[in-house]
Order: sequence, then structure tokens, then C-alpha cells
Amino acid sequence: MSNKSTQDDELAGTEQPFVQHLMELRDRLLYCIYGIALAVAVLAIWPGPNGLIDFIAQPIKAHMPPDAKLIAVGVFSPFFVPLKVLMMVGMLAVLPWIMYQLWAFVAPGLYSHEKRFALPLITFGSLLAYVGIAFVQFFVLDKMFGFIQGFTPESVAATPDIASYVEAILSLYLAFGLAFQVPIVVMLLVRFGIVEIDKLKSFRGYFIVLAFVIAAVVTPPDVISQLALAVPMCLLYEVGIIGAGWFAKVARKPEDEEADQA
Repeated sequence: MSNKSTQDDELAGTEQPFVQHLMELRDRLLYCIYGIALAVAVLAIWPGPNGLIDFIAQPIKAHMPPDAKLIAVGVFSPFFVPLKVLMMVGMLAVLPWIMYQLWAFVAPGLYSHEKRFALPLITFGSLLAYVGIAFVQFFVLDKMFGFIQGFTPESVAATPDIASYVEAILSLYLAFGLAFQVPIVVMLLVRFGIVEIDKLKSFRGYFIVLAFVIAAVVTPPDVISQLALAVPMCLLYEVGIIGAGWFAKVARKPEDEEADQA
């Protein structure tokens, strides 16, 4: 049997019944839940919910009077907000584990040359998500609250509600974490033949407009956070184009390489 026939039949016989797919999905979801539960348990011990709240509140407290504190308006906010933060940080801590479970679920349907690059992409995607969240925590929030507090009259005491604050930064974490996946999306689009690199280059101007539109929709109505999201997206788009050219070469199908050699 020729090499081409072997490659074409690589996935032959790997089909599974629908019920077995559901059982596999259930197991992967349970593994994700176990990982999150372990991370939450560890974080509950150290640094604890209070320590996490103090950490994520640093950007806004830096622009409040020294003796000012965030307030809890809701009756149950003192209980649910720390729990929400604990769950959020726990999920972020095990993000690579969650993405690995997703890969493990779809891996049986991938060819061997595709599996080789799945884990590097998962690692790179997780790293980009962490960079995006760190960018929010250590740069965007500080500049954004500094800009907003600059418009607060002296006769007004700015004492934000902790629940609304946590909700706002959660949305920013999610927005930047997803936006920083632009290189991964671009590389996958090229790798699976959905779009060519030349098309991506010609689409560059439209993407800049799209990036600013997305930033205007998902970020608060201040120019600082909008620029902080749109500009990195444009830069990451260029990184994706460069990475797609490299990824398209090193992740080629074996039969394509044989055809070139022939």
C-alpha cells in the first residue's frame, strides 16, 4: 500500500458512536470542573478571597483618596463578590488545562501532522490570554481610572460599588483575553485554507477599522481603553500574518511535501 493511501486511511476506523462522543464530552467537562475546583480550593487558602479582592482593586484604589474604600451596595455582595472573584481567578489559573481538555476531545479526529501543532497552539493561546489579562490589570485599568477620575468634581466622593467594579473588569479581562487570540485565529484561517495570506494583507486596512469598532463596543466609553484594545489588535494581526506564513510551511500535510519533492 502506498504512503498516500496510508495517510488517507489514517483516520479510518476511528469513528465512534454518538453516545460515546457524549460520554467523552462529559468526562472532559468533569476534568475541567475538577481542575477548577482544585484551583479554587488552593486559592481559597492562599491568598484567599480578601487577598484577591485587594489585588484586583489596586488599580482603582490608586486613584481614590487614601482613606476611601469600595462599597458593597447589595445585601449579599460581601459574600457573592469574593466568591465570584475566586471562581474567576480559579478558571484563569487552569486555562491551559481547560484548553488541553478541549484538544483531547477533538484530537481523535485530527491527522498526526495536525496533532503535532495542536499543543503548541494551545500553549501560545494560553500565553496570549494571560498577556491580555495582565495588560488590563497593570496598564489599562490604571490609565482608564486615572482618566475617569480626572472628570470627577471635587464635591463628589467617588466610592464605586465592588460588585459593579468586578463586573466591569471581568468584561475587560474577557474582551482582552479573546482579542489577544487574533494571531491564533489568523494562523488557523490560513492553515485550513479558508483565506490566503495575500488576502489578509489586503484586508489590513479594513481590519484596523474593525478593531476600533470592536474596541468601541466592548470597552467602556473612554478613549484610553478603546485605544488600548484596538492598537494591540492591529499589531497582533500583523504578528498573525507573519506566523501564518511560517505555520503554513511547517504544518504542511505529508502528501503535500511528497508532491513538492517529486
